[in-house]
Amino acid sequence: MNSATRSRVLSLDEAATYRPQQVVELSRELASAKHQLDWFKRQLFGQKSEKRIVETDTHQMHLGELPVPESSPPPPGKDIAAHTRRTRTTDCASGDESALFFDEARVPVETIAVPNPEAVGLGPDQYEVIGEKVSHRLAQRPGSYVILKYVRAVIKRRDTQGISCPAAPVGVIEGSRADVSFIAGMLIDKFAYHLPFYRQHQRLGDSGICVSRPWLTQVGQQAIALIEPIYDAQFGSIRASRVKAMDETPIKAGRAGPGKLKAAYFWPVYGELDEVCFPFFESRRIEHVEQALGLTPVERGVLLSDGYTAYEHYTKKTGLTHAQCWAHTRRHLFEAKDAEPEVAAQALEFIGGLYAVEERIREHKLSAAKKLDYRLMHAKPIVERFFAWVSQQFEAQGLLPSNPMTKALAYARERRFGLEVYLTDPDVPIDTNHLERALRAIPMGRRNWLFCWTELGARHVGIMQSLIVTCRLHEIDPYDYLVDVLQRVSQHPASRVHELTPRLWKQIFAGNPLRSPLHRPRP
Repeated sequence: MNSATRSRVLSLDEAATYRPQQVVELSRELASAKHQLDWFKRQLFGQKSEKRIVETDTHQMHLGELPVPESSPPPPGKDIAAHTRRTRTTDCASGDESALFFDEARVPVETIAVPNPEAVGLGPDQYEVIGEKVSHRLAQRPGSYVILKYVRAVIKRRDTQGISCPAAPVGVIEGSRADVSFIAGMLIDKFAYHLPFYRQHQRLGDSGICVSRPWLTQVGQQAIALIEPIYDAQFGSIRASRVKAMDETPIKAGRAGPGKLKAAYFWPVYGELDEVCFPFFESRRIEHVEQALGLTPVERGVLLSDGYTAYEHYTKKTGLTHAQCWAHTRRHLFEAKDAEPEVAAQALEFIGGLYAVEERIREHKLSAAKKLDYRLMHAKPIVERFFAWVSQQFEAQGLLPSNPMTKALAYARERRFGLEVYLTDPDVPIDTNHLERALRAIPMGRRNWLFCWTELGARHVGIMQSLIVTCRLHEIDPYDYLVDVLQRVSQHPASRVHELTPRLWKQIFAGNPLRSPLHRPRP
């Protein structure tokens, strides 16, 4: 055998030796790429809900479901003088006459009298009104803008010959033609209902009101500057909370170049008194957590978050307890279910048991001490079984390191201490879902106004969403709140500005709020 033949045989042997390893590596890459592709498809076209559908017996009816006979007989007929009418299957004694679907104290009602055709041509002495029936229909006018016309008499005194005229009422923005009711409504439309200023400008034009588009932005900026001290006071209250939850959500803000915008972030923080603030920072760097929360730790303080390393770095630096979110742990396991459906089903079953415990705690409205005992008795054994099961999965070595399920299980195992914090502290929630619900206003806004042209605009978005979302948490009408505080903030002592935060405003001023002249009763 010559040297060329030997080299050829050697290369074939090498190929036979290394081919299985290459196949394994390519299989790993293919599985990882397929998992990523499935995730992107689900984000674009699929259902994003992480709800676990438990298969039930097809013969078992749902709660409230009634059996329907195969052929139900029609209701018996009822003889009428001229024809046979089918008997009604519902009780008409309580029709829409008494079923009001609106608040009569807040919704204007216009009454329209419907004439009775039987009374046409009859005199008042020929019939008697023995009662009336009322129906309601929901109607709408295109726009609801009102112009307040202030008429100020100019008088001349006969004795002194002096001429005088009262000054025009002072608005919340000096020299502006915008009434406080318009300012509050404009801000609510923009930040609560995500209606951009350019759409509001179109609606104003369609309603016969001619103002410039930049004027809306200027009014909005000036109004937000007035209530910024209230936001600062609320953020101070949140920083003083013993248990805080924190997250981050992206926003495009500020120009990075021609046709490009910077990628920035809101870092929402939720306090233990149901208050939330949305501080804005230009990046996702670790130091922004310190800038938002400060370096002075609260005694026995707890920070609840997801697995982002910035929060772990901050808690180690300040000595706070770092609690981890079970919902984020579950999300990693849920997203790996396509790779290992049986393993994922077992993991989700364990975590479902923990949430069932929390549901029973809410149903029974347990106090802090009883909640702690209940968690230790019912949730702690499930947590211990879960992590023992996770260790068994790694000992079996049946999953490759690149497998999505392996990564999800490693995520849970590495954060075990943080995931167990809520078992020993009744004030710590099991997850950050309350914060996720509160920050939903930011992604909803992004779908409508897409971005913030400047960093200042992004900060203003954070200020307004902080107050509006907190109003929602305390069941306060954001419009009534803004109409009041926009007028009150300029005359309220700066040392007591915290009284104007939604939580305290509800206790102190909500019973008798300041109104716009538009809403004051006429003499």
